[in-house]
Amino acid sequence: MKYSGQSAQRWLAGALFTLTCCIMASSAHAEDVVRLVVPFAAGSYTDNVARLVAPGMAKHLKKNVIVENRAGANGIIGADFVARAKPDGLTLLVGGASVNTINPSVYKNLPFDPEQDLLPVARIGVLPFMLLTHPGLPIHSVADLIQYAKDNPDKLAYGTPNTATLVGTETLKQKAGIKLLSVPYKSSPQAMTDLAGNQIQVLIADFATAMPQVKAGKARLLAVTMKNRSPLLPETPTISDTVPDFDLSAWTGLLAPGKTPKDTLLPIYEALRVTLSDPDLKSRFKSIGFDIAPMGPDEFGPYIRKEIKQWDSLARQAGIDPQ
Repeated sequence: MKYSGQSAQRWLAGALFTLTCCIMASSAHAEDVVRLVVPFAAGSYTDNVARLVAPGMAKHLKKNVIVENRAGANGIIGADFVARAKPDGLTLLVGGASVNTINPSVYKNLPFDPEQDLLPVARIGVLPFMLLTHPGLPIHSVADLIQYAKDNPDKLAYGTPNTATLVGTETLKQKAGIKLLSVPYKSSPQAMTDLAGNQIQVLIADFATAMPQVKAGKARLLAVTMKNRSPLLPETPTISDTVPDFDLSAWTGLLAPGKTPKDTLLPIYEALRVTLSDPDLKSRFKSIGFDIAPMGPDEFGPYIRKEIKQWDSLARQAGIDPQ
């Protein structure tokens, strides 16, 4: 088809107008998307928490909210990605104890500053961990585990899918005077699979990862790691019943790139707060052993700084040298 000069100009103008509209529409769509970056694999408790809060946040923010997994290096890859993201409130880290308060004690040279490059938005809640063994072992209690480890030095291996479980298990080793072999993993589900297969014999895992395997008889629950018994498992003893003062629990919360304006984050906190008040959501969280305990940015920042100091002290006492 041939065009006159004037017709060609009109066609070109129309094409450019259409292209501009498409670009503007695409840009507008991108601005409506909030990314919740999970620094661990799908199926981890952090991932479960993110996927539970995403629909409610989307509803109250009137934006699309997607969960994006960026696993690796004990959460460092995902955290660094958010630390470097544009500070516009559209990219948020679903952080937690291992990523934000323990990694600084375990790694010498993080690619970001945990206190300067990631801004606390809100804590979502806390959860206990569970101490597990392979059911084929003659171990039915924490005392049994300690005695078996002493009778069989270096014959028990434990999984370390994150730095929280690494510091927790090393603290148990130090306090109980036992030896266990450390085996690193990228995620808790992977470690749980190997526990069920007896490739490792000891694991500290979160409720959501642990309970299906415990109920299936593929893992044996010895104790919860919190200082006090969990209301979800009132008959299950604590490690501190046998090893005094042992206390390990984890938190999950949202953090933003460090230079994000605080007024940009207030709607996010408010959307999360309203989302967490939903009775149905509370019930679903309870089913994965997670206690909703919201905390706003004014409280959350000091809380994280305190946690960094506490975990650093535990890591030093456990003899963990930063890598």
